[in-house]
Amino acid sequence: MSYQDLLYSVDDKVAIITLNRPERMNALSRDLETEIHRALDEADADRTVRAIILTGNGAAFSAGYDQAATAPSGVRHSDPRGKTHAEYIEHWQRQDAARINNWTHMWNLGKPVIAAVNGWAMGGGFWYALAADITIASERAVFAQPEVRHISNTTYLFTALCGWKAANRWALTGDHFDAQEALRIGMLNEVVPHDELMPRARALAQRIALVPEPSIRLNKSIAMLGMQASGVHSALLLEGALSALAHSSHNEDRERLFEAQRKDGLKAYLDMRDGPFQPEPMGPRAKPRTKKP
Repeated sequence: MSYQDLLYSVDDKVAIITLNRPERMNALSRDLETEIHRALDEADADRTVRAIILTGNGAAFSAGYDQAATAPSGVRHSDPRGKTHAEYIEHWQRQDAARINNWTHMWNLGKPVIAAVNGWAMGGGFWYALAADITIASERAVFAQPEVRHISNTTYLFTALCGWKAANRWALTGDHFDAQEALRIGMLNEVVPHDELMPRARALAQRIALVPEPSIRLNKSIAMLGMQASGVHSALLLEGALSALAHSSHNEDRERLFEAQRKDGLKAYLDMRDGPFQPEPMGPRAKPRTKKP
């Protein structure tokens, strides 16, 4: 298969899927996300492949869903302008329900997915790092869900994996946290020096490949299907409904952000959204806000 926004290769029983929009920090467009899941299916169908590595090209694993993406009308998808209330709610209900299917798609594969987080993992990129079967991060990795600052959802996966105390600390603020904090709260299997990230991920994938294929496939199913049967899948269905409610709760706070973007562009939007939170407690080494005299 051919891909436009990612790189796909197979080497020594390991498929490597590399998100390849480095100029956009590997932001998730509709096309890229479609390609990710097509590549996962390709790897799953390839009987020579025993494990899959998902990583990013450049400074980011993925900076999340593309905030600059627009509908054919030229208006960003999350902007309610030109939509009825019903159309706006329908858009979010369909989109948020589909995202739940993305995680279960990863879990239903017969091959384990190792996320090799090479840098920024924000928003939707953060969620892919959570949903992977195994997650290894570079010491440079930074994690966050800054979208909550413009009225958006977190994911129950964070709570299921890290506990509600850790999930509430980071999900209620959208604050950035570094790889060591992610390891401490149980989000990661391992943190490695940046230059060792891909060699370490390959070594683990090849170690998994030593195990007979039925054992890999069935033991992954025991873990991932068992987790869903124990209640995680039900919680995700609830998440889909509440996420649509969060996304469609447009108010004056979000309208001010959209107005800044309409007038001065995406940077103005992000400055207004994230400026009050700088400096971040850890992560991107954000500069302190300068106070006007």
